[in-house]
Amino acid sequence: MKIRKATSGIQRKYLKYTIGLLLLALFLSSMGVWFYMRNIMMGIVTDKYTFMTEKTGISLDNLYQKTEKVTEECILNDQVQQSLKAKPMEEVDRNSLSKYFAYIDLDHVSEYCYVDNKKNLYTRSYSKIPYQYFADSLLVQQLGSSYADTRWFVMKDYLFGTGEEALFVGRKVHSLNYAHEPGYLFFKMNPEFLQSLLLEEDTLTQEAAIGIMDPQGRICAYWYPEGFTLSPEQEAVLADYAQTQGYGSLVENEKISGGILSVYKQEECGFSVFTLVPERVLGKEITKVFWVLLVIYLLVIAIAVVLSIYFSNKFTKPIKELNRAMTEFNGEDFSKLVHLNTKTELDQIGNAYNEMLSNIKELLDEIRTQQKELRTSELNMLIGQINPHFLYNTLDTIYMLARINKEETTMNMIQALSKYLRLSLSKGSEIVTVEDELENVKSYLQIRQIRNENLFTYTIDCEVDPEETWVLKLILQPLVENSIKYGFCEIYEGGQIRIHVYKQDGRLILTVYNSGIPIAEEMAEKINALNGRPLSEARKLFPKNAKNGYGVSNVLTRLRLKYGEEVLFTYRAEQDGTTCTIEIPGEGEQHEENL
Repeated sequence: MKIRKATSGIQRKYLKYTIGLLLLALFLSSMGVWFYMRNIMMGIVTDKYTFMTEKTGISLDNLYQKTEKVTEECILNDQVQQSLKAKPMEEVDRNSLSKYFAYIDLDHVSEYCYVDNKKNLYTRSYSKIPYQYFADSLLVQQLGSSYADTRWFVMKDYLFGTGEEALFVGRKVHSLNYAHEPGYLFFKMNPEFLQSLLLEEDTLTQEAAIGIMDPQGRICAYWYPEGFTLSPEQEAVLADYAQTQGYGSLVENEKISGGILSVYKQEECGFSVFTLVPERVLGKEITKVFWVLLVIYLLVIAIAVVLSIYFSNKFTKPIKELNRAMTEFNGEDFSKLVHLNTKTELDQIGNAYNEMLSNIKELLDEIRTQQKELRTSELNMLIGQINPHFLYNTLDTIYMLARINKEETTMNMIQALSKYLRLSLSKGSEIVTVEDELENVKSYLQIRQIRNENLFTYTIDCEVDPEETWVLKLILQPLVENSIKYGFCEIYEGGQIRIHVYKQDGRLILTVYNSGIPIAEEMAEKINALNGRPLSEARKLFPKNAKNGYGVSNVLTRLRLKYGEEVLFTYRAEQDGTTCTIEIPGEGEQHEENL
């Protein structure tokens, strides 16, 4: 019954995650298709209006070129050139010149005004305008420093008295033969002058907003779809593009608030054509695509759910079999194997399970054997199988004989050796107090001082409570022995050994310094690199049959076995010696583990 519940749970989870992933995939794919189709539809629609913008911009170019040509013809006219001479024109010639401007080849001219360099005005016959009106109209200032360019500009009409904003086409008129002051020619254009450009594509302009701006961003002509108005934000964007340097297509199909914008700027006059396709125009075709995709994906989801149920039954069957075998395994019978034939990764799982059953007992026995051997051999301090009581009694007898013979040196050496051995054996305990460990190494140092008189002096500095702080025994003596053996191998007197014990950042620190030959940098790096590495690497660096380094390997191995990988064991070469540092985690609190 438990197996059925478990397997049915697997199937439910399989269906839940499969259908969930399927829905997620369908959702993501639908979003991708949606955005893809949306971009395609947007591209199709906006490309039409981009073409319309460029076409209208080219028409604007042609219109400017026509005004350029017309004003150029006016300048080349004989009567216009005669008006610039110093000799005043006859009244008949003046009237003839006024009528000439009325018949120029330019459509949608509302008014015209020509002023020669003698302040004579030539306008339509019904327009009687004093020169002061012309001077106050500020038309001349709009031409700026241009010598002979045709300029378009929009300003309020104070010359002809309407006061309304209008488009003017102006140009300075210079004499072709003499260096006289120039005259000025201005045409006031009807609104249809620019508006006619916007109605050339009547079909497209029914849906998009299109307009023409002057260089300051003021809209001079426009056509908007019904119910459409430009927002202040859109007007600001248009004004920015109108004042942008450059010409031609400034922007194509740019997404702005409320629609897609395209702008074309005419080079000479600085006027710009823009089209803004509202978002509702883009949404018409996209909505149709949305409903088609929705129906398709609903059908796909329905089919996918049915297929998921079918395949979940097929794929969970071998999982049920594997689960049954694992559930029935009692930890003793390793003969019940699993046979799967799915031609999938499940076969590998079944084979791995079978291999596990065939090897697990052997592995467990091997692990137990290895642990026992490691704990026994590595924590054994190379102390032979001796009878402690017999050894102590013998040393006491030798001590008494030396005392009878008054041999002070022999007495001191035997007393230090006896104390060293008693502390080394420690009744079989591997954990001792810092006091005992320091007493042990002190006895060893006394023995070595007797053997090597004047070779070295030593100091022991303990900043912890030695009676309440515990540490693995016999970790300082091998380090001191190395200091004497290798550090003082080339000196005969004056050596120093300093032992320092203290706590720092929750760790017990023990350091052994000798003032002898510094350790080789290469050897220090190899020893320091063993921290955090497997013990097998330490055994490779210092094998048991090696002549050198066994004491270091012994200490490092026992520290790692006792305290784990958090213990640190490092050597550092000083300028005048070598320092070995042991950092024990947990501030050296007492451990009660016995082997």
